Amino acid sequence: MTKFALATLGCKVNQYESAGLIEALKKKGYVHVTFNTRADIYIVNTCTVTGKTDYQSRQLIRRAHRNNPSASIIVTGCYAQIASEDLAILPGVKAIVGTEHKVDIPDMIHTITNVEQQIIVSDIHLKTKCTDLTVSKFPGHTRAFLKIQDGCDAFCSYCIIPYARGRSRSLPEEEVMKQVKTLSGSGYREIVLTGIHLGYYGYDLSPQTGLLNLLKKIEQSQAIERLRLSSIEPMEITNELIDYIRASQTICRHLHVPLQSGDDSVLQLMNRTYTADLFRERIETIMNAIPEMAIGVDVMVGFPGEGEQEFNNTRMFIERLPVAYLHVFPYSQRPGTAASTLPGQVLGSLKKERGKLLRDIGKKKRVDYNKKFIEKELSVLVEDTADRETGLMKGFSDNYIPVLISNGNRSLANHIVTIVADNSEGGKIRGHKIATSG
Repeated sequence: MTKFALATLGCKVNQYESAGLIEALKKKGYVHVTFNTRADIYIVNTCTVTGKTDYQSRQLIRRAHRNNPSASIIVTGCYAQIASEDLAILPGVKAIVGTEHKVDIPDMIHTITNVEQQIIVSDIHLKTKCTDLTVSKFPGHTRAFLKIQDGCDAFCSYCIIPYARGRSRSLPEEEVMKQVKTLSGSGYREIVLTGIHLGYYGYDLSPQTGLLNLLKKIEQSQAIERLRLSSIEPMEITNELIDYIRASQTICRHLHVPLQSGDDSVLQLMNRTYTADLFRERIETIMNAIPEMAIGVDVMVGFPGEGEQEFNNTRMFIERLPVAYLHVFPYSQRPGTAASTLPGQVLGSLKKERGKLLRDIGKKKRVDYNKKFIEKELSVLVEDTADRETGLMKGFSDNYIPVLISNGNRSLANHIVTIVADNSEGGKIRGHKIATSG
């Protein structure tokens, strides 16, 4: 009975791929255990989007070795793809498997653990098809993820991901539909469509298609109750997509949109494809069409060349922007990217100070957004576990508000319920159930 443990860092795409690995290995007879316990094989699915995630990946590898010094450690993911030699010297590492070969781990694992150390990394830019392991279960998650796209052609100046994930490639529509039905058949009521560059879905397929066409097919199939989009670029939120979301009975009223900066000079240095005014126009167009839409934005602080004026431009821009929440993170110098050699690198202490200022703005925006829904109805997918602080059942509304249900019980888990919002508590809403769907 061979035991394996798996730890995942990074994005929803990584989480989806890890779920596929776990499912495939269990089918082959391997026993899945938690990462903090003693296992025969440890798999670390790494992220390299920042220097911090590199550090966290190395820490997980060292932890696995401490848990069982005789275990075989397999390192995969984006960090493995771009820094295999650095990882090979860490204790216990038996194999470094690049992103292209991640899906092959279940078939290779017996060989990997019975030979000398291997580095299985190839040129990711030669990969032209989006392939992955089928996933039917996401243990611990009420919502399912579905990776429909991989890779990125944008090459923003700060971003290492195109070098780790390769060119944009899409899962064929028939495969997407098959996996939607599989996940629905497993009992999931909501699927989050995810990718590295989601808005590029379908451009590489023959015949060429697009994200909007896929959304229409999924909704017409009536295979899933709720469909949510993960991060999507601002200029890829077209008027046609906005109109479709407004009329849809399936797509959640929630978009996560990367802003990165509210200063035009910084946006240009970042190699972003819009100005601050164009970004504002997109957000305002969305909110005018769908006033209840929750829009979250990514914001980077401390990009090279971001002086006080440039940061203040970003701060003032965000203060006026009608968004529901912020995801704020510091710029991290990534070797090999264009931004890594730019002048004007910003001190870490200043990044921390600026990050706090923007996070405080984000907290206020979350509270202000939630308050708009007091005494209104919200559609909430109830999670399997209760809130730790209050003991109340919890879930997320379709427009991504965390909700506590005052009159709920565990029988509501994995059901979509209609609640009336009674009051706002910090970043959450407390409400009472008035109806259940399904």
